[in-house]
Amino acid sequence: MENKVLNYGVGTKVIMKKPHPCGTNLWEITRTGADIKIKCINCGRTVLIPRIEFNKKLKKIVEEEENK
Repeated sequence: MENKVLNYGVGTKVIMKKPHPCGTNLWEITRTGADIKIKCINCGRTVLIPRIEFNKKLKKIVEEEENK
């Protein structure tokens, strides 16, 4: 089993493996912790996923929000 470090936080945009029913697979992370809360960029729906399940379903990290 491969342990890779994933760097993401609040404001990071990610692409998930399966698309949302509205047609997009681009999401923004709105909360982190034991669970990850993501918001669909297209329709605004939010989903709460356990971190382990999120890491399995994550395809790609698109961009991270720059700290101001």
